[in-house]
Amino acid sequence: MELLKQRILSDGVELGTEILKVDSFLNHQIDIGLIRQIGNEFAVRFQNENITKILTIESSGIAVACVTSLCLGEVPVIFAKKEKASSMTGEYFGAQVKSFTKGTVSMVRVNKSFIGPEDTILIIDDFLAHGEAASGLISIVEQAGAKLAGVAIVIEKEFQGGGKKIKDRGIRLESLAVVCSMAEGKIHFR
Repeated sequence: MELLKQRILSDGVELGTEILKVDSFLNHQIDIGLIRQIGNEFAVRFQNENITKILTIESSGIAVACVTSLCLGEVPVIFAKKEKASSMTGEYFGAQVKSFTKGTVSMVRVNKSFIGPEDTILIIDDFLAHGEAASGLISIVEQAGAKLAGVAIVIEKEFQGGGKKIKDRGIRLESLAVVCSMAEGKIHFR
């Protein structure tokens, strides 16, 4: 998606060779116009998959998932919680996920009543680095016996290998901006 790539180049900040800071428009302050175009692009790419629910992980993927839902006809959005709240009752599907940027491991959870074998799930997230979050969400879909339509990523850092892990499993991966490398203030796209 050319508009997204241009926005990354103009407003993204490379922190070393592995972290791309896009908090001015994607995951701290949100550019709603850009998110609307991202959501529409994901909806177009997955329009023939009969998506019944969108699954993301808190918190940066929620805005993209919600806008994509609107573009797909308002399918429910579920987000895996990183902490078990006292209000989270009943049984849940869970998977351990390591956060690349925070260096922490969380058990992400989704209530079992929200996903089932009758569902076709689209996973959405803002970033794909090593593939930990996506793998955890894929595990939750598998535990539920639901059909996985694919994984939709706003920004994939290809050089960190997460995309390859997903594709090697035969899972459809749609990334809107694929970063091949970051070095010396330069961001290179595939």
